[in-house]
Amino acid sequence: MTLVDSAAGIVATLVAACAEQGVVVDAEAVRRGIGIPLEQTLATVAPTLDPVATANRYRELYPAYGVPPTVLLPGAAEAVEAVHALGGRVLVVSTKVERAVRAVLAHVGLDSGRRAPDLVVGGLFAAAKGVRLAAERADVYVGDHPGDVEAAQVARATSVAVATGPHGVADLTAAGADVVLPDLTTFPAWLAAFARR
Repeated sequence: MTLVDSAAGIVATLVAACAEQGVVVDAEAVRRGIGIPLEQTLATVAPTLDPVATANRYRELYPAYGVPPTVLLPGAAEAVEAVHALGGRVLVVSTKVERAVRAVLAHVGLDSGRRAPDLVVGGLFAAAKGVRLAAERADVYVGDHPGDVEAAQVARATSVAVATGPHGVADLTAAGADVVLPDLTTFPAWLAAFARR
């Protein structure tokens, strides 16, 4: 929910994976769980199902149900281009598994030229993201979830939060974000000012 709006696809895929096992899940509860590891969401929205097996089935269904409805968020392509224009590297570090991240990036056109990330890593959340970001010497980390703020803090990077996911400005500020933007449309200007410091 930072570069893309994947909510509809996540909900559709999780609903389908659970329905195959005869369990109806609340779409809004699924939506509230976006951003945390899938197995944790499943434990909340479908506690009677095996979270590992259901998560594996979700990942099998994701290319058909999850990728097609995913859309690029306003300012995302320009944000990636702005980092590259300043000579920086774009690292996409996601809770999604890597193949799903790559499929989504290709679907929305963030997979080639100045719009392609330099590194894609999947399957990490919160502090685990931060460890990888620290290894890559990230200076800034942009995310939409309190877990992303934690990741930036672990990496000792500037935390830029965007209120494009399920967490609003108040939640992201309370989590300790250094900067909270309404979306990525203002990120290039913020980044240019940051780079001049």
